[in-house]
Amino acid sequence: MISKQKIIAFYALALLFIAVNLIIIVKFENLAFNIVPVAIIVFFAMFFALDKMLLYSVFLVPLSIPLQYVYPNINFNVELPTEILFIGFTLLFLFKQILDRDFDRKVIKHPISIAIYIYMGWMLITVITSTMPVVSIKRWLSMLWFVVPFFFMISQLFKKEKNIYKFYWLYIIPLLIVIIYTFANHIPHNLTHRAANFVMHPFYNDHTSYGAMLAMYFPIVIGFVFNKAIKKNIRIVSFFVLITLIIALVFSYTRAAWVSLAGALFIYIVLKYKINYRYILSGIVILILTFFIFKTDIYLFLEKNTQDSSSDFGEHLRSISNVATDASNVERINRWNCAIRMFNEKPVFGWGPGTYQFNYAPFQFSYERTIISTNIGDMGNAHSEYLGPLSESGLLGMLSFIFMSLIIFIYGVQNYIKAKSKEIKIIVASTICGFSTYLIHGFLNNFLDTDKASVPFWGFAAIILAVDIYLNKKETDPLHRKSEYNI
Repeated sequence: MISKQKIIAFYALALLFIAVNLIIIVKFENLAFNIVPVAIIVFFAMFFALDKMLLYSVFLVPLSIPLQYVYPNINFNVELPTEILFIGFTLLFLFKQILDRDFDRKVIKHPISIAIYIYMGWMLITVITSTMPVVSIKRWLSMLWFVVPFFFMISQLFKKEKNIYKFYWLYIIPLLIVIIYTFANHIPHNLTHRAANFVMHPFYNDHTSYGAMLAMYFPIVIGFVFNKAIKKNIRIVSFFVLITLIIALVFSYTRAAWVSLAGALFIYIVLKYKINYRYILSGIVILILTFFIFKTDIYLFLEKNTQDSSSDFGEHLRSISNVATDASNVERINRWNCAIRMFNEKPVFGWGPGTYQFNYAPFQFSYERTIISTNIGDMGNAHSEYLGPLSESGLLGMLSFIFMSLIIFIYGVQNYIKAKSKEIKIIVASTICGFSTYLIHGFLNNFLDTDKASVPFWGFAAIILAVDIYLNKKETDPLHRKSEYNI
């Protein structure tokens, strides 16, 4: 039974809070103090239920909003409330490891983890040599508070298959909320291509990041539909979710997302039919050689396409190869050329993580500029997950990202081959395909500086690692057992 003193203390604190809050509201016309009780609850939850807090924080990611949306005049930006939570998770984890050093050695020494150390380590070196050290250290720290919670920490939760399914659904469900919100804004604008650029604000910056995440989870939902280890009613729900994603993808008008799904389909065919990797590598080499031999002819041919982006889906699809007049495509080429010129000037250490947007303007050529070109570093960065690190962290910056991505992908393929359980095969195949949509999308856009893309990117990598270390060790057949997955 609760003592009388504790009851009195509780009501005294409650009254004190109300009094202070009223003073702040009346005198300063500010409601910010209302967040204090929530912050206290979250603080204690982190200590007593960190695993649940970590997993369920994923639900907030698609619904997070930029601080600058709430306070437009502020000179820095984080996503609320997610990045505040992620900073807390990271600090708690690092503090615990300093005291206990009890984290699973198999994870620490895994090749995927080592590849991440190389990527993050080189980025840290280029922070030191950065032309804008404050910007770069902020960029590196923001990477750290994505990697630590959603690769290292969450890998321990993925020892149980049911937590993998929860991780997926905890992003998909709020993403469905954003889809409904987007259509509610889009329909009054007659579902036009022009309106598709802003109707998902403030949850996603634009239709490209929104489309990238729709594409990333598309293979995951397909996996749910065809996974017979999952309950039938959940598979039926997954089918309707899949239909919703298809409609949302179409009306996102995100050409890069459509291209990435075509690539993911190719990768699934390779996995399913066990196509020898020698044939694939030979095909890639032939394509690359063909491009460099005939690049002038190819470019002249592409310049003949003058179909711009459009609300007509056929025209919009044809505009993918328009490098002559489509402002979006031409501006990407402008940004890519700037990144290459920046690399040529600082090829070893680059300009520093996060500094592209502040330094690229002088590297634009007048004849490459478009109607949407700018000198103030807005409307995205290098529009490439590969050329961005090339300009900001030099050649090793790009190569370390490619190496890390390849290691994750290779272990995903190996896990698929080694998996004895059909359920694990489906999990791995859908995760690889979802992960590959981002790697393909990364040729045309870069979003790993946002929580929207970083949480699934590192989470998918953690799933592949967990399958390799933990789940593939369970030599059980789903025909003789029911899935742990239950909602």
